[in-house]
Amino acid sequence: MPFVVRPALAAALLLLVAACADAPAPVAAPPPAPKAPAISLSPRLVEAASAYRGYVARAQAISPNFSDGAGVAQALKTGAGYEPGQLTRGAIAYGAIAALQDRAFVAGLQAYARDPAARRQMAFELLKDPAYARSLSGASAASALAVAAMGGEAQRLYDHGKAIKQSAYDVQKASWSRGEVAGRPERLAEVKALSSAVMLGVAAETQRLGDAARGIAPLSFTPADARFTTPAVTRALAIAALAALGEAGDANVDAVLGLTLEPNITGCMTSARLNLNQCLAVARPHYEDLFCTGQHAMMDTGRCLIRQAGLVEPVEPRFVPDASSIARKMPAPKASTRRPARKR
Repeated sequence: MPFVVRPALAAALLLLVAACADAPAPVAAPPPAPKAPAISLSPRLVEAASAYRGYVARAQAISPNFSDGAGVAQALKTGAGYEPGQLTRGAIAYGAIAALQDRAFVAGLQAYARDPAARRQMAFELLKDPAYARSLSGASAASALAVAAMGGEAQRLYDHGKAIKQSAYDVQKASWSRGEVAGRPERLAEVKALSSAVMLGVAAETQRLGDAARGIAPLSFTPADARFTTPAVTRALAIAALAALGEAGDANVDAVLGLTLEPNITGCMTSARLNLNQCLAVARPHYEDLFCTGQHAMMDTGRCLIRQAGLVEPVEPRFVPDASSIARKMPAPKASTRRPARKR
C-alpha cells in the first residue's frame, strides 16, 4: 500500500522545519576560570625557620638552677650554638610563615595568581624590591603577625638570658662556682667553632611549620604593634606574598632565599658573638662563664632579634648610687694615732 502524506500532517512538518531553521545555535559554555596555584614555600625555607625555632627552644630550655661546672659548660654550648647569618635567615623565614596565617592577605594575592601574566609581573616586582609587599592589600595585618612571631621568640630568648645572667650572681655562694674552668683555651675554641656550625631543624617542627605555610594546620599569633616596619619584616612579608602567588617553591628558591639576607641584623649578632668570645677569654671561674652565657650569648642575641622585629628594645636599668650606698662603700675613717702636741 503506498505511503500517503495527509495534507494536515504535511503542513505540520513544514512548520516544524521552519521553526528549526529559525532557532538560534546553542551557546557554548564558558571555559572554567583558571585556578590559582597552590601556596608554595620551598622546604629549604621551612627548614631554615625550623632551625631558628629549634635554637630558641633549646636556649629557653636551659634551667637557671645550676649545681656544678658541668651544667654551666653545657649551658654555654647551648646558648652559643648558632651561626648569626643562619639565625637571621631562619627568623625571616619564620616571619613569612606567620604572615601566611592571614587568610585575607593570602586570598587577595591568589586572586592575582589566577592570571599567569599578572602573577609573574607581581613576583618580579617583589623580588626586585621587597618593599613592594607593603603596598599589597592586607599587608599591615600580615606584617603584625610576622612581628608577633619574630619578636615574641626574641623577647623570650632575652628574658631567659636575663634569668641565666642572674644565676651567675646567685651561685657565687657555692664554692664550686668559684673554681677555675678547666681547659679554658679549648672551651673558647669550641664556642668559636659553634658560630660556623650548620643548624638543623627538628623533624616534627619542620612538618608543623610546613603544614602551617600551606594552610593545612594554621598557627595562631596575637598581632603585635611595631614601632616601624623593619627591612627584616618587609622581607618576610615579600616571601609570604611570593608563597601565596605560588612563586616561592623550589623552582625559585635561590632568588627567594636572597630575601632572607639582612646584613644589619647579622652584623648585630656577629658583634654579640665577638663580645661573647672576649668575655670568655678573660673569664676564669664558672660563675663568670655563666655571666657570659646569659649576657652575650642570649640577651645580646635576643636584643638583636627584637630590633629586627621593630619592637622596643629592652633597657636594663643602670645602678645610680645614692648617698647611703656611697656611705656604705666608703671605709670608716681610721682613728688617729698621732699624739696631740703638748702645750708649752
